[in-house]
Amino acid sequence: MARDALKEAPGRRFALAGHSMGGYVALEILRQAPERVERLALLNTNSRPDSAESTANRKRLIALAGKDFPAVIQTLMPRVVAKEALADPNITGTIGAMALAVGKEAFVRQQTAIMARIDGRPSLRAIACPTLVVAARDDAIMPVELLEEVARGIPKATLAVIERCGHTPSLERPEELTELLVSWLEL
Repeated sequence: MARDALKEAPGRRFALAGHSMGGYVALEILRQAPERVERLALLNTNSRPDSAESTANRKRLIALAGKDFPAVIQTLMPRVVAKEALADPNITGTIGAMALAVGKEAFVRQQTAIMARIDGRPSLRAIACPTLVVAARDDAIMPVELLEEVARGIPKATLAVIERCGHTPSLERPEELTELLVSWLEL
């Protein structure tokens, strides 16, 4: 994925933002071509390899997806958004529609790739560009502690925590996330 993204990237240097799995890809892009990234934003992601428990959970979800993909979406929804966002059909409906549009085959490919990711923590200190790390206080998938670890590992990183937000700040707190990203682009 990182190789393909680098082939399609605009220009010689670019700003790079990655959310969740996109953050894993962004970190791999930095390992492959650090000279091309002029600034980095990592949102709701981490640099650790998949834990045995997470891998087991992913395998269960992959098995469930083979039988009932909408059940996977319903199972994950309480972990994807903050508790207060669960009552907002605009947010949950958008997430559900996006997941269905991507489909179960892509879900399985993504989960398989995530299970195979490397431990990126040793590579963090080599990231030399200005970096914004965004955590969400109520993210059940990527707790703030994981994002704090990423920010501590990158020399020029700034950590921002969005309150009352789960794993999807672009839907749950779009104004706050936009402010952070605009400031990051203006660095």
